[in-house]
Amino acid sequence: QVQLVESGGGLVQAGGSLRLSCAASGRTFSSVAMGWFRQAPGKEREFVAGIGWRGDMTGYKDSVKGRFTISRDNAKSTVYLQMNSLKQEDTAVYYCAAYSFTGVSGTPKYWGQGTQVTVSS
Repeated sequence: QVQLVESGGGLVQAGGSLRLSCAASGRTFSSVAMGWFRQAPGKEREFVAGIGWRGDMTGYKDSVKGRFTISRDNAKSTVYLQMNSLKQEDTAVYYCAAYSFTGVSGTPKYWGQGTQVTVSS
């Protein structure tokens, strides 16, 4: 069992930055891939970024490449999402997720409760 708690969301102006954190409990954190997803009002939840269990493999949604960076600290059981040059279209509830295996593949098994990110003009 893995429990995930996100933090770091908030209101920011366009062009600004936010850093999301996701603290995980459970012994399997360091051996599974992690991801960030988001869901905007009226839209389906979508993949934003993912990172393999060792942190050496990452993947991003095209629209956030070059602006967002995912990282993890296995010693702290925490995964981060650094978001720079934020745009209004980044406004959404952001969810942390844990996969079942070492790679970013398939549907995550565990989900956090989400944290709101609002980007104003």
